[in-house]
Amino acid sequence: MGKLYIVPTPIGNLEDITLRAIRVLKEVDLVLAEDTRTSGKLLQHLGVSTPMQSHHMHNEHKTVTAIVNRLKGEDSIALISDAGTPAISDPGFLLTRACIEAHVEVDCLPGATAFVPALVNSGLPNDKFVFEGFLPVKKGRQTRLTLLAEEPRTLIFYESPHKLQKTLTNFVEYFGADRPVSVSRELTKMYEETVRGTAEEVLKHYTEKPPKGEIVIVVGGRK
Repeated sequence: MGKLYIVPTPIGNLEDITLRAIRVLKEVDLVLAEDTRTSGKLLQHLGVSTPMQSHHMHNEHKTVTAIVNRLKGEDSIALISDAGTPAISDPGFLLTRACIEAHVEVDCLPGATAFVPALVNSGLPNDKFVFEGFLPVKKGRQTRLTLLAEEPRTLIFYESPHKLQKTLTNFVEYFGADRPVSVSRELTKMYEETVRGTAEEVLKHYTEKPPKGEIVIVVGGRK
């Protein structure tokens, strides 16, 4: 029987790929990629010529069974996302669960994921934290924010640049203007930055300087 490898890829700086990840990508029979164009550039850079197949949120429900059947043979397959660790706000959970149910071995390699450096960089307590990923866009958003306003642990969110101001405005409204916030963007890339302050201060900063790039927001829990 084959094996499914969950392989983290760099979130920006290509030097953050591990030696083990490169070896696995070269040795497996197939690489499942969220976007084969994006991942194709990375694999070419790494000297990996393994065949690729598209596996993303729009087709994973249809392809899981066929992939598991292939793994139940002798093929080993690696799953990667566009950046970071698969299944963390990216496709991967459905396939991992299906493999476990089919008694196919799953091996998740350690590697890059955006929220860990953002949490450590924030200076906020990191002994206990809650990873929320992306907030609901419409339905359920107010309910979720009301619930999280009472959470004593540090909160971590992913956000897109064009929605950052709205989310920070929500934090001022639901969590309070003085709640500590840290926004990290473009982690490991040339224009990486972390802006820290109260929710009101960080909102003012990004209102005056609209952000670009991938964003992680870290919010202090309720005292």
